[in-house]
Amino acid sequence: MSINGKLALTTGLASACCFPLSAIAQPQSAWHHHHPTASTLRSPHILPHHPSRRSHLTAVQAHHSETMLVLGGGATRQTQTLSRLALSENTPGTNPMKALSKLPGVMFTGSDSLGSYEWSQQIEIRGFDQSRLGFTMDGIPLGNQAYGNTNGLSIGRALQTENNGPATLAQGAGSISVAASNDLGGALQFTSIDPTHKFGVDVAGSIGSATTWRPFMRINSGDLPGGGRFYVSYNHQDANKWKGKGQQIQDQANAKYIQPLGKHVTLTLFGSWSKRKENDYQDLSLSLIHQHGYRWDNITKNYDLAQSIAYDYQHNLPFPEGFSNENDAYYNSTGLRQDALGYGKLNFDLTSRLKGTIIGYGHVNSGEGAWVTPYNPTPAALGGSPLSTRTTEYDIHRTGVIGSLQYHIANHHIEGGFWFENNAFEQSRRYYPLSRSAPPSTRHWYHGNAFETQWESSFNTKTYQVHLGDVWKITRRLTLTYGFKSLIVDNQAKAMSGNILGKILPTTYPSGSMNASNGFLPQIGAHYRLGKHHEIFADYARNIAAYDSAQTSGPFSTTNAGFAYLKGRIHPEQSNTEELGYRFHNKTIEASLTGYYVEFQNRLLSVTQGVGIQGNPSVLTNAGGVTTRGIETAFNWRFVQNWSLFVSYSFNDSRYDNNVYANGQISANIKGKNVVNTPRNLANVQLGYDDGTIWGNVLMQFQDRRYYTYTNDRYVPANDVFNLNMGYRFHNRDPWLHGLELQINVSNLFNKRYIATVGSNGFVNSDPQGTFQTLQAAAPRMVFFTIRKHFW
Repeated sequence: MSINGKLALTTGLASACCFPLSAIAQPQSAWHHHHPTASTLRSPHILPHHPSRRSHLTAVQAHHSETMLVLGGGATRQTQTLSRLALSENTPGTNPMKALSKLPGVMFTGSDSLGSYEWSQQIEIRGFDQSRLGFTMDGIPLGNQAYGNTNGLSIGRALQTENNGPATLAQGAGSISVAASNDLGGALQFTSIDPTHKFGVDVAGSIGSATTWRPFMRINSGDLPGGGRFYVSYNHQDANKWKGKGQQIQDQANAKYIQPLGKHVTLTLFGSWSKRKENDYQDLSLSLIHQHGYRWDNITKNYDLAQSIAYDYQHNLPFPEGFSNENDAYYNSTGLRQDALGYGKLNFDLTSRLKGTIIGYGHVNSGEGAWVTPYNPTPAALGGSPLSTRTTEYDIHRTGVIGSLQYHIANHHIEGGFWFENNAFEQSRRYYPLSRSAPPSTRHWYHGNAFETQWESSFNTKTYQVHLGDVWKITRRLTLTYGFKSLIVDNQAKAMSGNILGKILPTTYPSGSMNASNGFLPQIGAHYRLGKHHEIFADYARNIAAYDSAQTSGPFSTTNAGFAYLKGRIHPEQSNTEELGYRFHNKTIEASLTGYYVEFQNRLLSVTQGVGIQGNPSVLTNAGGVTTRGIETAFNWRFVQNWSLFVSYSFNDSRYDNNVYANGQISANIKGKNVVNTPRNLANVQLGYDDGTIWGNVLMQFQDRRYYTYTNDRYVPANDVFNLNMGYRFHNRDPWLHGLELQINVSNLFNKRYIATVGSNGFVNSDPQGTFQTLQAAAPRMVFFTIRKHFW
């Protein structure tokens, strides 16, 4: 999947100052009953009066009172935080990035209803795709969230959805302290919940459309004799594809332990393990959709037909009826991932003014992307099928350390810190034999019997980042934040020789090194409170993005000749972001209006060559810049007791500044064209109700047209989709009913047929016939039922 091909642009700044949002409450409750609606402001929810259990409800109400959505009040930049309770209203297993998509300027797409299918999942913020956004979990870097991730893992594999704490989004450039080397367009900071102080067991089960089922269990130890506490949790998620044949399966476990070490030091340990196996959906084109409809998919049910198509292609024979070429449908494709992630953190108070944090982390990953391909037949001696299995194999070993000190003096809060990471990444492309008579397993890990290694490379990336900043409370009304970070990223690649049946092949991919660095990346912001309810803010930030170290993206994905040409001519991508905004808040209304301007320089353009299954080297060039202008607005209103309304709207105008040249001639006439996969208009409207027992909300999301060619000659039309969530919480003192909660989620309520993901196979200059297969159809209406129970 070519994520680098997605061009981007935008602006804005991140969290409440130059530092991470560290004051977000993390509720200790086991489940989320008695919580306010997703649009509730800073007031507690209201529970129904019942004299016989008044004291019980008062305790629960105090315990669960939590702001569901914060529109960045007091921050010097555009930022919003969704609480744990707001995230929990989605179907268990839903990617938390999908929940964030109702915020202004955010577009999330995926061809499954949960947004967990990684080949199709995309998030765009003001025109920047995930390869140019920063992602962390408890401060630990998650990398760029690309499908074939080279430096991290998806949030869905790092953290179970039941263990999600508040999630904070900064639509503009990320905070200077965020551990990310690619946050040109913003940062998403996820958190995990802490263990509870009381013993408890939480169990849950979800069932639904596409034979989905998902059991979950978590055990909290409560406070132990030494003052520590922990939880361990496990879940299994299993769902059929909504079309075609195949499954998406994930097993996952989390554990977290907190131990006070005296009065001034706290130790936190966290561990995560996941194993994911998912069958892919067929990538579509506009012509395939016109000919076969949105439910067209891989032909996994018919191995003989897949072999016949491959044979006809290889012998230049007519294809079977209904097929125009060898790429219309493949037999199967699969994504396989196994991850282990852990960290240890020490929080310490050196004095009443001086505090600090030190974190050490590690992550290992093994992965395969498997495609049954008609382009490379199995040798006769090894089975003789006209098909073979093509894999892209991944192996990540990364370790890092993050540290910071905060010092408070007079009206200043000063913070300095560092981040270092060493990432060893290996990647290879291999072909495995298939039999004529026996269909291959559709979710099989291939090891050891490849008849061809097309290429194999090892990469090492070392990241060094330091930052220093200050929050200066100049007056009671005026706050100034200013600081900078320095970033150095060293990339090294070593290409190894391939082979066919033991015969050594010369490598066509480059070995060498690249360096991305900038010693002064400043950020400055100001916040002024006009009165009790009104505030304005402004900010500026400069950021760069490190080069990708991979054979499938970045400067090492091209040929030896291409790399030699690029090395002295390209520079790290850079963004300069400016933002100006206004906020209003009182007891019932919270609103914001933000305008932004971004200059994106040294844009690296990656053009896909051929269809994705062929795995051809990309063509990469420095294609100039992009200019983005936009506005964002959000409105949160509790208009009647228990009722709320949330509305967000954003307008984004992202355009290429330059044409693309090759050998002195224009190769892509794109100056003034819209950036691919970037809708000009996004809107969300959510109506919610919550009386403490019954809750529900309906959300409408609108996406404008999106182009998938750089020349804008092809696009997918706009769409509007509705989702429904509702539930019931039992307050009965009966031990079997107390702590019980029921939930129903309906995605794509009106069964809309539309294109969800654009660019699953990257982007091209032009597609006059509409045949480029880089689109993923959205799931139809799907319904899920969940039951939860907490045992004390």
